[in-house]
Order: sequence, then C-alpha cells, then structure tokens
Amino acid sequence: MTDPWWHQFLFGFYPYIALTMFFVGSLVRFEREQYTWESDSSQLLRKRQLRLGSMLFHLGVLVVFFGHLVGFLMPEPIVLALMSPHVHEMMAMVAGGVAGVFALIGITVLAYRRFTDPRIWSNTRTSDVLVLVILWLQLVLGLLTVVFSLNKLPGYSFEVLVQYVQGIVTFRPGNADLLIGVPWVYQVHIFLGLTIFLVFPFTRLVHIWSGFASVFYLIRPYQIVRTRRRSLER
Repeated sequence: MTDPWWHQFLFGFYPYIALTMFFVGSLVRFEREQYTWESDSSQLLRKRQLRLGSMLFHLGVLVVFFGHLVGFLMPEPIVLALMSPHVHEMMAMVAGGVAGVFALIGITVLAYRRFTDPRIWSNTRTSDVLVLVILWLQLVLGLLTVVFSLNKLPGYSFEVLVQYVQGIVTFRPGNADLLIGVPWVYQVHIFLGLTIFLVFPFTRLVHIWSGFASVFYLIRPYQIVRTRRRSLER
C-alpha cells in the first residue's frame, strides 16, 4: 500500500512539530507572560455544577493521561514480564473506557455551564471554546476506539499502536508507515491528541504544569515568616 504524502506529514513530521511547540512554547510563555499562567477560574459562579463537572473531568482525565503514558511508553520486556499482550490490551480498554466516561460527563457539564451562563460566557475566550471542543471530541473518539477494539476491525492491532507511540519517542525511521491501514478512528484520535500538545502553550491548559510542579512543595525548605508583634511589644 502506498504511503501518501499527507499521511507521512501527519504521522511522521506533525508529532515532532506538536511536541516541539508544546515544550518550547510553554517555556517561552512562562518566561515572557507569567501573569497569564493561570486557569482563569470562575468558581464563584454556579459552584455546584463546577464542583461536579471539575471533579469528574479531572479524575477521569488524569487516569486517561497516566494510563496512556504508562501503557504506551512502558518498555515491552517489562510489560511481557508483568502480563500478556491480551491482558495489557484489556486493561487499557477497561480502565480507559471507565475513566473516559467520567471525563466526558465532566467536560459536558463544564461546557454546558460555560455556554449557558451569560456571566461566564462573557469572560470566555476563543481559546477556551477551542480547548473544550477539542477535548470533548478527543474523549468521544477515545471511547469509540474502545468499541472498535472490541470488534477487532481489520487493520487494528494494539501492539502496532504501542509501537507507533514508542517510535515517536525513539525517533524510529518510517514510523508513520505503521499506521497505514489502521482504522480512521485511531488515526484521528492520534492526530487530535497531538493537536492538544500543539495548542497547549496558547491556552489555559498551561496551568497543568503548575499542578505537576506543586509536588516540589513537599521538599522545599520551610518558609520563614516574621511578624511585627514582637517589635511592637518592644
């Protein structure tokens, strides 16, 4: 089967364009626009919907993210030492499916809250709408991949998808060729996932870095605070 130029671009070059923008763009924004490095919370409005949607979305998306990270990037010898390829695939479908449903319900609640409340909508930027739409579509596609995987459609192979993701990290030559013949839902899911990395530095998603960086609070030195009480007593 021939490899069209657009396929080579989308799955061979685009991953490195997106990841370069992700890391370099985040660094530049932190260096030049630190005061925009925030989640722009609207927690004072419709607290109940925000609490429900945020809890479901963040719980689900964290499981999905770390599940993808570990499930696809764990070296094959370690995976085979722990479980069979079939068990690996079933764990990915079950855990990813349940977490994906949680995240999809959560982001739907958050989107409804943002789009229907005039006060929240008036403070909504174009980038906020773009992020909501991309994340919602990505979660729907992720759940569709579970359905496609259960049906074992022609061209589908969980091991091939794992090899492709690992090939991006290891700079494997001809890595895009692995996705030739793979069902469209997996290709679109991969492309949209890479697009999230591409737009990441230009949206409120950058606050995710701060969440990971908060771990360093556990090991930082104690902060010394001096009060004026003693000096006033003198």
